[in-house]
Amino acid sequence: MSLSGWILAVALSLLVAAVPALAAPTIHVEGLLTDAAILQVDGERKMLRVGDTFRGVTLVAAYSRTATLEVGGETLVLGLSSRIGSNYEPPPAQVVTIQRDALLQYHTVATINGRQLAALVDTGANVVAMNSAHATSLGLDYRSGTPAMVETASGQVSAWIVILPSVSVGGIRVESVQASVVEGDFPATVLLGMTFLRHVKLQEDSGVLSLSRDW
Repeated sequence: MSLSGWILAVALSLLVAAVPALAAPTIHVEGLLTDAAILQVDGERKMLRVGDTFRGVTLVAAYSRTATLEVGGETLVLGLSSRIGSNYEPPPAQVVTIQRDALLQYHTVATINGRQLAALVDTGANVVAMNSAHATSLGLDYRSGTPAMVETASGQVSAWIVILPSVSVGGIRVESVQASVVEGDFPATVLLGMTFLRHVKLQEDSGVLSLSRDW
């Protein structure tokens, strides 16, 4: 190799060494829906449907517990609150996100006594509340609880104060949750009141409610 060729080769080597490799995006899975996922990519939140691409991240599939992504030609399967990136750090908190519906309400699914029921996030309710049919479907012996009276649109009705072994929403689980069971068909949907919500952090942003809890 001639002297000029050697100098050129050295120069090219130095140039390549000086150019940093493109850093992989930092991805945080914040919410999972059927065929959709809420991702945070390099600090920016975006809801993707299957086939959508954002900042080089393509959503291939989404299920209740995992999202399949394609990043830089590689396929990745991530769970809720999983993070990937050049500097990985375990997430400090479990996060569950809920999309606001057309009625401006936040509906989700709660697991109570090992069974799932539709639930409404209600910061105006002092306790988790359900009707007697809900309690029966959950196998709760609610009449062994403390008797009480509850004011409804139809007047005062009988209720019982019980302690639920646990209430879970997504990956967030709270144990020994006080709840009221109201005789009749009120409330129509289980209300996630403050006896559950006081254990989590609530944050609303652009129609997405985030529930998080430090572990």
